Amino acid sequence: MAEETAVIYAVDQGVATITLNRPHRRNAFTQEMLQALRHSFTRAGEDASVRAVLVTGAGKGFCAGQDLSIFNGIPQPEEVRTVVLDFYRPMIESIVNLKKPVIAAINGVAAGAGASLALACDLRIMAHDASILMAFSNIGLVPDAGASWFLTRLVGYSRAYEIAALGERISAERSLELGLTNWVTGADTLHEDALSRARQLAERPTVALGMTKAVLLQATEATLDATILLEAALQAQAVATADHREGVLAFVEKRTPRFRGQ
Repeated sequence: MAEETAVIYAVDQGVATITLNRPHRRNAFTQEMLQALRHSFTRAGEDASVRAVLVTGAGKGFCAGQDLSIFNGIPQPEEVRTVVLDFYRPMIESIVNLKKPVIAAINGVAAGAGASLALACDLRIMAHDASILMAFSNIGLVPDAGASWFLTRLVGYSRAYEIAALGERISAERSLELGLTNWVTGADTLHEDALSRARQLAERPTVALGMTKAVLLQATEATLDATILLEAALQAQAVATADHREGVLAFVEKRTPRFRGQ
C-alpha cells in the first residue's frame, strides 16, 4: 500500500475524519504516515468548513504503535531519538495546537504510540471490545510521543505509573472508570456514535471551543493567577465573535442557537 493512502482524509458536515489506513499492520506507524497525519491535522485547522476532527483506525485495530519492521533489526539509539523528536513530536503538537475539538474513535487496541495518539486527542470514545495498552515497558522501553504527559494528567502519577510499568491491556470499561475515555459504545456502532459526537461538537461555537482547549491545557501546569489572566484575555476575544452574539440573541429569543463557528 502506498504511504500516501495510509492516512485517509475526508470532510462531511463540518467534521474531518482522519483514518489510519494500514489495517494489514494494525495501522502501525511509519515516518511517512506520521508526516501524513501531521499534515492532515494542519489541513483541518486551516479549513474553515471543518469544525471538529474525528480520528479512527481502519480494520480491527486503532493503532499498534510504531512499526518496528522499518528499522531493519534493533533500532539504534540516535535513530530512535530522531524518530521521536522529528516525527512524533510535530504530529502530537499538531493535535494539541489545533483550535478545534479532536475525538479519537478507538476500535480494537490502541497500543504504544497508538495509545499516545489516542490520549493526545481531546475526547475519546471506545468500542466495548477495544483497549488501551501502554506496551513500552513490555519491550524494555519508556513511554514516548507524549504518553507520559497525557497519561499522568488524566489519571495522576501513581495510577499512570501502574499502567506504564505493568504494561497490561486496559479494557474499555476500565478506561471509562479511570477517565482514560469519555464514552464506551458497541463495536458495530462505534463509527456512527463517534460521528454523532463529532457533529454535535461541530455545531458548537468553534472559536470558543478552541479557546477553551487552550486555557484548559495551560491550567494543568499554570498558576491560578496566570490562568485567570489568560481567561480574561480569551474572554475579551470571545465576546467579539459572531457566535457569542448569536448565543445571547438565541437565549433572549428562547430558541436553539445556530452557531457558525465564527
